[in-house]
Amino acid sequence: MTDQTIPAVPAVPASEVYTDSFAADPYPTFARLRENSPVCPVASPRFDSYLITRFDDAKAALTDPRLSKDLYGPGQHYLRIFGPNSEALNRNMLNSDPPEHSRLRRMISQAFAPRRIEALRPRVAQIVDELLDRIVPQGRAELMEDFAIPLPMRVICDLLGVPGEDQKRVLDWTQVIRTSGSSRKPEQDRAAVQEVQLRLHHYLAGLVKAKRAHPADDMISALIEACDHEGKLSERELVSTTFLLLFAGHQTTADFLGNATVALLTHPEQLALLRAEPDLLPAAIEELLRFDGPLPVASPRIATEDVEYGGVRIPAGSIVGVVINAANHDPEHFDEPDELDVCRERVGHIGFGHGVHYCLGVSLARMEARIGIGALLRRLPGLRLGVPVEELRRLPAASPFRGLLELPVRFSA
Repeated sequence: MTDQTIPAVPAVPASEVYTDSFAADPYPTFARLRENSPVCPVASPRFDSYLITRFDDAKAALTDPRLSKDLYGPGQHYLRIFGPNSEALNRNMLNSDPPEHSRLRRMISQAFAPRRIEALRPRVAQIVDELLDRIVPQGRAELMEDFAIPLPMRVICDLLGVPGEDQKRVLDWTQVIRTSGSSRKPEQDRAAVQEVQLRLHHYLAGLVKAKRAHPADDMISALIEACDHEGKLSERELVSTTFLLLFAGHQTTADFLGNATVALLTHPEQLALLRAEPDLLPAAIEELLRFDGPLPVASPRIATEDVEYGGVRIPAGSIVGVVINAANHDPEHFDEPDELDVCRERVGHIGFGHGVHYCLGVSLARMEARIGIGALLRRLPGLRLGVPVEELRRLPAASPFRGLLELPVRFSA
């Protein structure tokens, strides 16, 4: 590798990529980057990073050991980016490398085994029906608040053992993190997130204490067992892992349910096909994840040494973002990638990641999506957007998530 073989790549300013139009539809920008600057530095309102946008590069980067997930290493990147209160909740398997990541993942992998998740199917279906029973008679709904967010939140809280009477306030706290940047000034936004991180840490530490005194048949009690009697988990790791499962266990699924609904309602021929042939639903879920996934950029990685992708040197110490949603629209890997095709065969997307950090909750997310979207199509005839698609309010462009603040719909009561 020599400097002569690596072209200088100009940074893409935030004004080009983090705009309202980008939030509404980032895919034209992703296509331009993929074609002209497939590996490029980008100035972001949150932090500067190198973005990787082509499918083959993205898949390779997700398994590259030189791109570390340990944001609490010597550079202390996470503390500088997200503030001091982040450490108490975010030092978990998401932000760690093997062997620490492997140890932490083993602690909870059995709880997400497919057979265990399948046993949750009746409960998931029950929650779906309860939520829809409330809105069916009305002929209209705000689908994020009434369905997409509470469905996975209730499921993961049941799995963890969060009491029903606590779930509303826990949800309110997590929504501050999810919607950060949507309405406050940057300093106010950061302060609000820091405050709810403290509240969440205090609450979860207290819940762990209560479960330790009165264990139950839930995941937090099982984690306490691993902490207290097997010595495989520290108290800090216990609380942080609980937060990771709580937040990741509902956030991306909620955003996916919203994105998938919009995708189907704006592609009526695909919606009609899915209504006519419900057996297409499992494959359609994969295509909808590819088409407009809830996590556009994988969680940050740090280059531990100089690395080269696409002929571009990424210097050691740089933050690297693997742009999953750009990779999933790469025409070198997908035919007509910008078309939604619920009959697409062998989708092969990386919406759940790739490698050792492949999403642990994939079976649960797929189940919730299949049951939830299937019920929406079955029980809400004439389902349509309540406002023009361009008026939908979305999460801010700089958010790590792609989702909706609101999703007003109408249907036949």
